[in-house]
Amino acid sequence: QHPTVMKYRTSPGPDEENDWAGCLIDVTVVTIDSITLLLCLFGLVGNGIVLWFLGFCIKRNVFTVYILNLAAADFGFLLFLPGFLLTSNAEKHFCVALEGKNLMNTFLVLSLLTYSTSLYFLTAISMERCVSVFFPIWHRRSRPTHLSAIICALLWALSFLLSGIVYSLCFVDITENCLEKFLPVYGLNCLIFAPIMVGSSLVLFIKLRRSLQFRHPGKLYIVILLTVFFFLIFAVPLSVQYFLDLIEHSLTNEFSYLLASINSCINPVIYFIVGSYRQHRLRGCLLVALRAIFETIHNEDAYKYSHIHRPTDGEEGKR
Repeated sequence: QHPTVMKYRTSPGPDEENDWAGCLIDVTVVTIDSITLLLCLFGLVGNGIVLWFLGFCIKRNVFTVYILNLAAADFGFLLFLPGFLLTSNAEKHFCVALEGKNLMNTFLVLSLLTYSTSLYFLTAISMERCVSVFFPIWHRRSRPTHLSAIICALLWALSFLLSGIVYSLCFVDITENCLEKFLPVYGLNCLIFAPIMVGSSLVLFIKLRRSLQFRHPGKLYIVILLTVFFFLIFAVPLSVQYFLDLIEHSLTNEFSYLLASINSCINPVIYFIVGSYRQHRLRGCLLVALRAIFETIHNEDAYKYSHIHRPTDGEEGKR
């Protein structure tokens, strides 16, 4: 018997006085899942505060729309993941018989939906900032006003569509190889959205390094790069895990869930630290930090725009 697995015995039934039914409890799995649950509670509070401030206390702009939806996706993941872990462990490790697996499967699909949506929003944020750097004239003067909201709505619709298809194929029309139905979703995540997110972030980083006017990049750039960096470290392994499961590698998912929960918890911490940087104190609330990041976006862009369109001496003479 594995040293981290112990025997859990239930009380004998009236007809089984000498017969003990038992369950195997993997202490390592239960410990990791317990830490994950605590992180989810912490992340729900942090993302809930971000949702409140961005929704009601900070003036809406191009990027706050994306960040608001990203916080909503992270909040949803941290809300649904504990439901999946609790329902799956109840029967597997604690001998709690469930009437059916529909509840567990629903939590699983909802976790998949919000996890994927976080990736989609991060990709959109990275691409949006790249466009604002490489095409500042169009971005400031010709960009449609409600484009951010439209893109967010389309990304939510994409996630709901894919998750609905997976749910119907796996849990309504029961099939044996249900895990294979997740392949298109994680293929889309790993092969399309993740490379685009990494590529746009890398291009943005190179542009900042080479451009003199970006010698001191704004806090939004730092937030985007850090958020993408931590997503690659903590969230992408969950998608990789499902790919490995498809080729029959016997790896545990618990550690991947733990990393993914860390990723969803860490964004409010990034906002607070970056927003409080160079303020000579870290005692300011998250609202002050968010304002320091997002309410200065238009001022920074206006400054860069004025440098691009600074009139020459000949143009000033004609005036």
